[in-house]
Amino acid sequence: MRHKGKTNPPGRQKIIKALISLMDNKNFYTITTAEIAETAGVTEGLIYKYFKDKNDLLYQVLHLHFLEFHDEVVKQIEACDSCMEKLETIIRASLESYTANRVFAKILLLEVRNSPSYFESDAYDIVRAYSTTILKIIEEGIASGELRQETDPHALRKTLLGAIEHGCLGEVIFGRELNVDEITSAITHILFYGVKNI
Repeated sequence: MRHKGKTNPPGRQKIIKALISLMDNKNFYTITTAEIAETAGVTEGLIYKYFKDKNDLLYQVLHLHFLEFHDEVVKQIEACDSCMEKLETIIRASLESYTANRVFAKILLLEVRNSPSYFESDAYDIVRAYSTTILKIIEEGIASGELRQETDPHALRKTLLGAIEHGCLGEVIFGRELNVDEITSAITHILFYGVKNI
């Protein structure tokens, strides 16, 4: 139940910032609403004024994060000329976001997908918008002849998204460094040129 008002009250902002701060050092599911309230400097009851429950708070935090990310990606691809350039931009931006926001990456890749309510949240609406953006780019590439006509756009989208996630999963989980340029280059080379030695 995302806050529907036109304003973003200070108390709500404090609660959101408190959860983000706590997640830097703790697993989301071990954080209590009492801890969130104490960190935010508000009463525990105020949390329930703005959020249905702790999961709703998390989804609204993710919604803000995803919205900022998707808006930035859209701006970047508007400057691109070709389908392949747009897809490479999406791959790079996604990997950069995952490695720069490890807390959000872990939650997205490992935790929220186990919760059916996540797929009904505003956060997931942005994920779907991101996925639709990718699909439209692929379909435009097929229509323009840049991509082969027999390309299955949905299969290519799944392949691209899966490659992005698995390209950084180990690094995100174990806190290792991720060479974004190297992984982006590897993924785009395989997607665009294949692996068969012709």
